[in-house]
Amino acid sequence: MSALWRLNLLVALFFALVAMVCLAVLLRQASHDVQRELDAAAAVVAYLGEMAERDPATLRPELTDSLRHVRVRWLSPGQPATDGGDTLLTDWLGTWLYPAELAAPSELQLPGGERLQISVDPSDEVEEVRDSLLQLLALFGVALLLCLLAIRWAVRPGMRVLAELFGALVRIADGRLDTRLPPHRFAEARELAERFNHMAAALEDTRADNDRLTQALLALQERERTRLAQALHDDLGQYLAGIRARACLLRVQAEQPDAVRETAAHLEQHSLDLQNGFRTLVRDLYPVMLDHLELADAIGQLAEQWQSTQGIECELQLQGVLPPLSMEAKLHLYRMVQEALTNVARHARATRVRLQLRADRNGVRLLLRDDGHGLPPERLGVGLRSMVEHARCLGARLRMRHRPGHGWALYLNLPVEGAT
Repeated sequence: MSALWRLNLLVALFFALVAMVCLAVLLRQASHDVQRELDAAAAVVAYLGEMAERDPATLRPELTDSLRHVRVRWLSPGQPATDGGDTLLTDWLGTWLYPAELAAPSELQLPGGERLQISVDPSDEVEEVRDSLLQLLALFGVALLLCLLAIRWAVRPGMRVLAELFGALVRIADGRLDTRLPPHRFAEARELAERFNHMAAALEDTRADNDRLTQALLALQERERTRLAQALHDDLGQYLAGIRARACLLRVQAEQPDAVRETAAHLEQHSLDLQNGFRTLVRDLYPVMLDHLELADAIGQLAEQWQSTQGIECELQLQGVLPPLSMEAKLHLYRMVQEALTNVARHARATRVRLQLRADRNGVRLLLRDDGHGLPPERLGVGLRSMVEHARCLGARLRMRHRPGHGWALYLNLPVEGAT
């Protein structure tokens, strides 16, 4: 059932309830009024009976025809008497207002064989009550019809807005994020359209950002594959080729101890360089130190290596004892610090970085601040988006502030439930 039909049904039920109450009050009042009228008519009937007994000649038909609520019948000799009933008194309304046991007429014998039948006649009063009931029902019917028409006229613009909104939502669900609602002259509909258009624009911007991020991630993936291929070919491959060449020399230098020792030294150096290259490559792919060190120690080691590599002072502050962290949470935090330091080295032109890791009963807080020229929020690259995704996976709140002339700052608040 639609909202309009439900509203119409509620209004109709309300009108029906009010009409029933009004009918009940009207019938109750009519019952009292009819009873008063009948009491007055009964007094008139009694008076006529006394007059007929004292002086029948004073009763003439022209004097009794205009009496209200009194029925006088002149019966000729041999004419059968009636029971005084009336069709108006046999239906439910007459039975309700006029009890049947009070309707028995009285009959007087007049000289000359004529008879006079006198009874109370409430038919006029019952007819008045019936007319009042019909008028009340007609009034309620007309009022209900006008009310339903007014409701339909009033809610039609709103229903049209809802239909437009439903159609727009269907188009949004189909991926047509350029869908917009037209402006409306009603304030509520206009605000609804503005909020929907703002939501659709935000979704469209988000999809565009996701498309750009996907393209950037694919490009980054290709660059990472190229870098790995170059590292394996140019560095590690060269070391392996050198080791192989030196091993071949050993076979021809077997009788030359000095040459063997020199070749062995070269083999040892190549093996060491190969091992360091593998360690660097593995550390870039996965921070294996997290398997053996606490997060604070791993971040401290990362800060030292970054400082020695980039030549930028990195001040590390560790406050409090970190709560037990899951491996996933430790990895996300480590990657965020690593990505933040990488962005500082690439874009900030900073000379000093302050890195603070603090733990309290509410969770873990991470602060990174540099003294470079900063990075505007609209220039969110892959690195910054990666930090946003890490924070989302942690269920943490991440804020990044660009302070022109005062560098760039990153704030992360990780609740206890997210850390564990």
